[in-house]
Amino acid sequence: MKLATRMSRLGTETAFEVLLKARALEAQGREIIHLEIGEPDFDTPSNIVEAGVKALRQGQTHYTPPAGIPQLREAIAEEISATRGIEVHPDQVVVTPGAKPIMFFTILALCEQGDEVIYPNPGFPIYESMINFVGATPVPVPLLMEKDFRFDIEEFKSLVSPQTKMIILNSPHNPTGGVLTREDLAAIAEAAIENDAMVLSDEIYNRILYEGEFASIAQFPGMQERTIILDGFSKTYAMTGWRLGYGVMPEWLAAQVATLMVNSNSCTAAFSQWAGVEALQGPQDEPRKMVEAFRQRREVIVDGLNQMPGFRCLRPKGAFYVFPNIEGTGKSSRQMEDFLLHEAGVASLAGTSFGEYGEGFVRFSYANSVDNIKKALERIGEAVSWLG
Repeated sequence: MKLATRMSRLGTETAFEVLLKARALEAQGREIIHLEIGEPDFDTPSNIVEAGVKALRQGQTHYTPPAGIPQLREAIAEEISATRGIEVHPDQVVVTPGAKPIMFFTILALCEQGDEVIYPNPGFPIYESMINFVGATPVPVPLLMEKDFRFDIEEFKSLVSPQTKMIILNSPHNPTGGVLTREDLAAIAEAAIENDAMVLSDEIYNRILYEGEFASIAQFPGMQERTIILDGFSKTYAMTGWRLGYGVMPEWLAAQVATLMVNSNSCTAAFSQWAGVEALQGPQDEPRKMVEAFRQRREVIVDGLNQMPGFRCLRPKGAFYVFPNIEGTGKSSRQMEDFLLHEAGVASLAGTSFGEYGEGFVRFSYANSVDNIKKALERIGEAVSWLG
């Protein structure tokens, strides 16, 4: 039997491939410091865990509405209304098992052959994977270090065309930690309106911001009706394994995404949704503490990397990743990934895991303890000294 041709157009996340290699080395007795996976190393706050356990004990083990339980959709609508300064109705909310299905479903619902989709590169690899999967044309916007890993607005404008169906944003950004300014967003909004394009705004790291206030493109005039806000619980509340995310979008599109839920997952797990209600409506102390811990770790890893020969690292403004330039070492991104894993016992990701414009960079996640980060820096420093 032959696979459908479209399967050859699907990409993957190499973070899981590197994790597998690292686990194999650990099975051989090697100690590996994991800086490859974008997952908070904190436990889910206890009040959220208790809400999930309580839901299970109360029999919340059955099907739920495809778009999510009303209580969670209402809580999300209130959260987005308050944090983005826009008016959101629960009918605009679709709850999904993780935030990634929002990428899958909205690109599937809106884009097809002949359409162009503008997206950040380097960027989360599933953007390009899904654009290719549906047969649309991926149009990368290079994110350059000299531009603080923001959109070069003039270059972006040159890429927008009558065929542009969607523009994908991710701010704060994975893998670089870059953040789009309000001026950037205003220019992107203007282009979207002029060319009748939708915007998929991946805001999963909106609470992990180290300076200034978060801005969403949905806040700009005329943009709420053409914006899909992607958000979830994995990063802010350390709930990666709960698989709980959501999209906020115009009602006409939410109805179609809910239909895609019916045809794929049926619904999101009931107990996870009740835990999500508690996450949004309960105390927010633990998420704030987590961000402060990330801030401290950011200082340690950036300062340490900038002391190493061949490394140049910007201080990220959000998320929990650094994206140092390693061209001065003489190694390619993939060579450095392999070198650090096997010679230093540090798992990282090649910049090319995030697209062609990631060449010359590696990504480290600093969602690990300060002690482990310091140990990783010592090992990296010793390993790269051999290259001199």
